Amino acid sequence: MSYVKPADLVTRMIDAGESKILMSTRDTIIRAFMGGAILALGAAFAVTVSTNTGQPLLGALLFPAGFVLLYLLGFDLLTGVFTLAPLAWLDKRPGVSGGGVLRNWGLVFLGNFLGAFTVAVLMAIVFTYGFAAEPNAIGQAIGEIGHGRTVGYAEYGASGMLTLFVRGVLCNWMVSTGVVAAMLSDSVASKVIAMWLPIMLFFYMGFEHSIVNMFLFPSGLLLGADFTLVDYLVWNEIPTVVGNLVGGLSFVGLTIYATHGRTAPKRVALVKPNGKRFAAAPTRVPAELADQL
Repeated sequence: MSYVKPADLVTRMIDAGESKILMSTRDTIIRAFMGGAILALGAAFAVTVSTNTGQPLLGALLFPAGFVLLYLLGFDLLTGVFTLAPLAWLDKRPGVSGGGVLRNWGLVFLGNFLGAFTVAVLMAIVFTYGFAAEPNAIGQAIGEIGHGRTVGYAEYGASGMLTLFVRGVLCNWMVSTGVVAAMLSDSVASKVIAMWLPIMLFFYMGFEHSIVNMFLFPSGLLLGADFTLVDYLVWNEIPTVVGNLVGGLSFVGLTIYATHGRTAPKRVALVKPNGKRFAAAPTRVPAELADQL
């Protein structure tokens, strides 16, 4: 299996960010639509497995199937472009601007929401026989998720909001790790493994993913769950988006870029007149030893 070293990985990340920023509006929305739709189907699959088997771990184990498929097909998620797009701007790639980064984020958000909501409507039809019956067990489970992860946070006020935000941060720390790790190899099998592990982790631990929630919560509203659209936006989607941005960019994109793309000068090994060896930063080398460099 091929392995891409971190220094080369940074270049791939920047190239990917540049490509996404310079992509046409049509292609950006199509790819984001399909990314949101396939991830939503993966979430529906995971909830179905968890509900039918009573084993949440099994649902989390299988949830990454949707994530893996959408990235292998070249589709996009907001959580991924949060991490990759700014790197092309920081690297001063030609034609890339801060406005271009924001444009990409906005278009991907729109496409992801449209894709996830489309699947929410289709699955609501499946869960209710075309709205002719009460939601089945899976539909009820989705409704409970929506209620618990909106009103449930609201009950704790500011502490609930902080918890929601932190779960969003932790989520995209893992999701973006999966996005970036897929670039570590050119082997399909290696890519799948690299993506699968962190995605399984975030889903089982109940972290908040803005795109998954674009499916779960509208589904809950369509199925008559006990929360409102305002509850969804204020006590889930908006703080989750902000948390996802902070988590992916801070703990994945900027950290990898800073230490592998913009490395600091290496320390140098020198020998003192008494024969002892030591290491020093190039800017702090004693004058009497500078000629050894």
